[in-house]
Amino acid sequence: MTLPSYPPKPAPGDRIAVISPSSGLPGLFPRPHELGLRRLREEYGLEPVEYPTTRKMGATPQERADDIHAAFADAEIKAVIATIGGDDQITVLPLLDRELIRANPKPFFGMSDNTNLLMFLRNTGIVGYHGATVMCELGRPGALNPHTAESLRAALFTSGAYELRPAERWNDVNRDWADPATFDAEPETRPGTGWTWLNADRVVEGRGWGGNLEILGWLLMADREIAHDLGEYDGGVLFLETSEELPSGAEVFRTLRNLGERGLLQRFSALLMARAKTWSFEQPNSPEEAARYATEQRGAVQRALKTYAPDMPAVFDVDFGHTDPQLVLPYGGTIRVDGPARRITVTY
Repeated sequence: MTLPSYPPKPAPGDRIAVISPSSGLPGLFPRPHELGLRRLREEYGLEPVEYPTTRKMGATPQERADDIHAAFADAEIKAVIATIGGDDQITVLPLLDRELIRANPKPFFGMSDNTNLLMFLRNTGIVGYHGATVMCELGRPGALNPHTAESLRAALFTSGAYELRPAERWNDVNRDWADPATFDAEPETRPGTGWTWLNADRVVEGRGWGGNLEILGWLLMADREIAHDLGEYDGGVLFLETSEELPSGAEVFRTLRNLGERGLLQRFSALLMARAKTWSFEQPNSPEEAARYATEQRGAVQRALKTYAPDMPAVFDVDFGHTDPQLVLPYGGTIRVDGPARRITVTY
């Protein structure tokens, strides 16, 4: 397979496609969506363009595939961003025209269920960007998180190295989007704890791959977009995050165990594990319960690494995925993990 290449970047004043490849939640919760659109215009100087299913709940996989094709085929569109994730984007993948998208490479931004499209793009030869959906981070109440805003700006408009930094403060407790009062103030945050390093005795560099762990497990089960020649993953940097569904430590371990049994986990040169999402509306954990959950998840990951990749460098609590702030990672692009210096640098 040809290694993925970076697509051309937009510039302020350009048009950016805003699509819903998974769920049409902007139709149910317009406030965070419209706030995100306004910030794309006012803070990034981009002109968002919506598509037929952007605000449509229950859109068919074909309708969503049509929007993806239209966004990539339009020469006036210079980048594409997802509104939010969901849980059925895997049904859209078989309907995508790989040659159309390959002929019209553009930066795509998304995370969670958008792991599907990011992996598809990587296999099509296009570097994508894991992070910064319209509703979740651009639609953050009060103001954009400065870490998110800086990372997104660099990923959107620049090319080259960008050093990730641990967040001074963070949050994973959400408020109700249906309540207008939610948007009157920024979310409450708690002090950051920095990153935790394992086997930090070397410097490794490779192409980023992974995304949301639950979605990755589904792709493995469906045998979709996973290379049969596992050598394609040799030396890459695996990055993983978990969602608001709060998978148990047992589930996290089993998914990683299956990656190991397939001979995939041990192919990578390093692992970046996101700060665990520990709270949801269905499981509103207390701070003590949240701490136990995060500890259980880290133990599950370390147990899998001990079995299948005991010498692999790993960094825990990196600020990407379903917590706030949300740093952008290049999917298929270069990630450098410097253990002795405790630095992570990505190439946008």
